[in-house]
Amino acid sequence: MDETELAPAPEVHRADGAGLTGRTGYDPRFLAPGPWIPLPEPVDGTEVVVLPYTHFSVVQRPDRRLAAATVVAVDGASLVDVDRGGDDWFLDPRLAPDEQAGAELYARNDFDRGHLVRRRDPVWGQQAREANADTFSYTNAAPQAARFNQSLDLWLGLEDHVLAYARQWDQRLVVVTGPVFADDDPEYRGVRIPRRFYKIAAYLLPQPVDLDPSGEVSVLATAGFVLDQTPLVEEIVGSARAREVPVLGGFRTFQVPVADVADLTALDFGPLVAADRMPGLVPAAAPGDGVPLWRPVAGAGDLLL
Repeated sequence: MDETELAPAPEVHRADGAGLTGRTGYDPRFLAPGPWIPLPEPVDGTEVVVLPYTHFSVVQRPDRRLAAATVVAVDGASLVDVDRGGDDWFLDPRLAPDEQAGAELYARNDFDRGHLVRRRDPVWGQQAREANADTFSYTNAAPQAARFNQSLDLWLGLEDHVLAYARQWDQRLVVVTGPVFADDDPEYRGVRIPRRFYKIAAYLLPQPVDLDPSGEVSVLATAGFVLDQTPLVEEIVGSARAREVPVLGGFRTFQVPVADVADLTALDFGPLVAADRMPGLVPAAAPGDGVPLWRPVAGAGDLLL
């Protein structure tokens, strides 16, 4: 279903920040009959706060004032068309103001309030308008350089490419997104600005089984991605490192092993690591043969799904 063909959303009251207490958040059983996919958890004991919204949840890092992870359930069969609205961003009243980055971080600079859960993804079913409004919580925002957030259609549209593929077999998708935090991230207005972001898409992929009466069963499949915005961040914060060439070669998207995302973020992604499609689709590289572990992605044809 193209976005232009989406059904109109039912009229419901736009939720404000004070009305979040009844939210149930992301359902880890969403991909049933596939495995339970829990929210990511830090493996090193770092304190996080789980914040449920409509069809998605945020795993907030109060010490970084940003989300460590967001997890959204996307029901491709039930997506509806909802106007973006007035970009009415709000602080989540369930957190202290100093545990989340608000409007002051994004004022009068080239940082956008980049949606981690993409606005359109949770906008489905009878709660579509409520979900749309919830995506404007500052806990769902991260400082993304304007050229990063506005011009990289591939990064913003990765869910579309994966969902189009998954629709051949199944109508549902789980997307995990967040910053890659590093100890040397540059500080700006009291917030250390992440230079990389990750995304993991999870879906069910049918596998033929001769003994199954239906002729097939579904297994969990995942794909991981990383994007580097280092040069643009360094320009905005005025760091001397702006003149250096970043490790990833600049402003590029990569498909990477989900295990690498887990290592970079120190998060436990549960069954998502073992379900990664990339290891089975890329021939094993012999030691020292120069084959890169991370694949640059320039278009949908480069995706390994």
